[in-house]
Amino acid sequence: MTTALADADRRTALAWQVQSLLLDYPDGRLRERLPLLCRAAENLPCEVGGPLLTLCSHLDTTPPAALAADYVDTFDHRKRFSLFLTYFRHGDTRARGMALLRFQHAYRVAGYRIAPTELPDHLAVVLEFGATVDFEAGRRLLTEYRAGVELLRLGLREHGSPWFAVLESLSRTLPKLSRRERALVARIAENGPPEEEVGLGPYSAASPAGPAARAQGGATV
Repeated sequence: MTTALADADRRTALAWQVQSLLLDYPDGRLRERLPLLCRAAENLPCEVGGPLLTLCSHLDTTPPAALAADYVDTFDHRKRFSLFLTYFRHGDTRARGMALLRFQHAYRVAGYRIAPTELPDHLAVVLEFGATVDFEAGRRLLTEYRAGVELLRLGLREHGSPWFAVLESLSRTLPKLSRRERALVARIAENGPPEEEVGLGPYSAASPAGPAARAQGGATV
C-alpha cells in the first residue's frame, strides 16, 4: 500500500480513491458509501473536491433507476466515453494489446491483482492502484495516457454527463497537457481511434465495457 507520501501526494491519492469509487456502477453499495465519499471530498482542495461533491449530490438525489440507466447508456453503449484508457490511443488493435500488458506488468510488480475478466486499463482500476498500492506507478500510467483522460473529460462535458465531474477533478491532479498531447487529443477527436480489428491477445475475452471490478482486497476511503 502507498505509504510515506508528501502531503500533496497524500491528498492526490485520496482524490484518486474517491474518484475511483465514484466511477463504479451506481448501485446500493455506492449509495451506502456516499456520506463517507462526501466527507473525504470535503477534505480535498476545493478545485479537486468541489466537482466530486457535485457528483455526490447528484447521486444522492437522483432515483436509483435513473442513475443506473444513465450510467449504462453513457459508459456501456458509447465507445466515445470508454473508461479504458488505451482505447483512445490504440482502438481495438494489436498495439492496444501490447499496451495492456504494460499495465498488467506494473500491477504484477506491485503485487496487485485484479479480477481475471477485467481489463487492466479501466480508469477506476488504475486510480485505485495509484491510490492504495503504488502512487508513483499509478501516476506514471495516468500521465502516459493523459490524452485519453482529456478526451474522456471533453466528451463527458459535451454530453452534459454528471460523471464529467470525476474527470474534471482528476485532470486537476495531473500535469497539464503538453503540446504533443494536445495535438494527439485534436487528432483523435477529429478522426477517432484506430479501427484495425485484430483482437487484444490475452485480453480479447475480457469484458469490453461496464463497471470496474473491484481489485481483490479493494479500496476503502
